[in-house]
Parts: sequence; structure tokens; C-alpha cells
Amino acid sequence: MPSATVTTGGRLHVGFQNLSLARRRIYGGIGIGLEEPRVSVVAEPARAVESVDPLAKTYAKRAVEALEVPGVSITVDEQLPRHVGLGSGTQLALAVLAATARVHGLDAPVRTHAPAMGRGGRSGIGVATFEAGGFVVDAGHPTNRFTTEPPAEGDWTVPPAVARHDLPDDWRFLVVVPEAEPGRCGENEDASMRAVVERADPAVADEIAGIVTRKLLPAAAEGRLEAFGEAITEIGRKNGTWYTDVQGGVFRPPAGVLVEALEACPVLSGVGQSSWGPVVYGVTNRRHAADARVAAVDALEDHDLEGRIIVTTAATSGATITVDGKE
Repeated sequence: MPSATVTTGGRLHVGFQNLSLARRRIYGGIGIGLEEPRVSVVAEPARAVESVDPLAKTYAKRAVEALEVPGVSITVDEQLPRHVGLGSGTQLALAVLAATARVHGLDAPVRTHAPAMGRGGRSGIGVATFEAGGFVVDAGHPTNRFTTEPPAEGDWTVPPAVARHDLPDDWRFLVVVPEAEPGRCGENEDASMRAVVERADPAVADEIAGIVTRKLLPAAAEGRLEAFGEAITEIGRKNGTWYTDVQGGVFRPPAGVLVEALEACPVLSGVGQSSWGPVVYGVTNRRHAADARVAAVDALEDHDLEGRIIVTTAATSGATITVDGKE
């Protein structure tokens, strides 16, 4: 029986370019695909939908319906930490979709089918990094399609990437996953985003636009680590001002104390919270990666927190897809 395996890394979500309905486009994600941690799924043809993983089974049902195939058996070999800010839902959904398509001999672009999987309704970063990795800025959605509610499920197209760059091989991303309450997802996330959009100050979006165009994009294109780090730190903090009321501060607890501790580390050029957290990340280079890891260990210990620490690189390509062991 043939099998298809899809493996892809998580992603960091630096923030959105705009959350105010007073501007022409809303959302517009900024993010980075990572080599680690990863999710890996294996698909085999079946007459029905089978999986011991409940979320994978839910996505498999959607994939089978979207692709009009009889069934699939899904095994999750590796998992991303769920609801911590690493894009676990989107990466799992797209991996299941791609594996289901490939095991049935279909070429099904994930971007086309992502809305049917319930993904890409706000940020296009997860889809773009699944496709090609790298640092990505997406175009967002026309604001006239949104009130304080997103479009009905599936009634959208994934926003295109307006910029994508491979980041230097020498750069390292410190990813700290503290043991804490999961980030917001599903209906809880929708309600929180609705509250944020209703009150978002458009002046913050104008400030972010200047940082993106005059600092972040040039730094990414030219591989300037310090400027890149400064830009993502500024964007993360400005995004946090939109979320203060719904997450209890510019950063949600306990991410805030970790961000503060890591900002004092001289080898980290940028520090922030990914999505709703609690993941906190920083950027450094190969030479200083060990020192950055020590700083993360100290930050967790100083605040009586347990957690996982990962030092990784930005992904330079999209998901790996093999059929019977061959790409």
C-alpha cells in the first residue's frame, strides 16, 4: 500500500500590519518559517477517514471532502506544540491535506484548498511558509470584506505574500516554549480578535507601516541582523498595544517577564511574543547561539517556569513531501 509523508516546520508570527477598520486593508501578517520544531504526518489510502489523533482526523475529513477522494488513514509521527504560537493548526491541516492529495496521486495546491481546511482566514503566513519557508509579509485582506467578523468559513482566499526573503544561514532563532496556559484559538480567538478590531487605533498601523517599509524589509533583503531584530521588536510591541485589554498587557503572562529578561541579553538583537503566545522568541547568530540558550534557561529559572528551549534556523524551503520514501 502506498504512503505519503509530509514534514514541515512551525512558524513565528511577529504580528499584523493593521487591525483597524479605518484603513483599506486589514491584518497583513509578518512571520518567519522555522526548521524546528516540526510536524510530520503519514497518509495511506483508505475507504474511510482514520486517525487516532482527533485534530488530524478532523482535518482529514475536510481534506477528503475537498479533494473528493474516498478516504485516508493519517498517522501523526511528529507534533508541533499546540496553541502556543507556532502555527500548529495550520501546519497540521496543510500537512494532512498535502499528504492526502499525494497518496491519491493528486496535485492539490495547498493555497487553493486552505480555506476549505479552515485556514488562511486572517494571516497568510502559515500557508506561505508551508509553501516556501523564509521570512514573509502578506498583503492582508480588503477591509470592505470585513466588519468586526471575518467572512464565513471558507469564503476567502489566502492573502498573497507581498515580500519573501531567505534569511542568512548564520542567523539563529531562539524559541522558548514555557509551560503555561495555551494561547487563544477557535471561538475564543475569534471573540478576542473581534474585541481588538473594534477598538484598534489606526495610528499604530501607520507607525508599523513605516517600520516595515523603511527598516524591516531592507534589513531582511540585505541580511542585517541588528536592524532586523530592532524592527521585529518594535512591531511586536506596537501590536501588543492593540491587545493590551484582551491579554492583560502588551505581552500575555508569562511571556511578558520572559521578553523583559531576554531583552537584557546583549547577544539577542530582537525579542518578541509569537501570536497569542506563550512562545517567546529572539534572534541572534551562530556565534552567540549558546549564550542565547543560557539566557533563556536563566530567564525560565528566575521566574520559576518550566519550558522547552529550541535554537533553530529559518526554513529556506517549504514542506518536504515523499511518496514511499521518494521525493
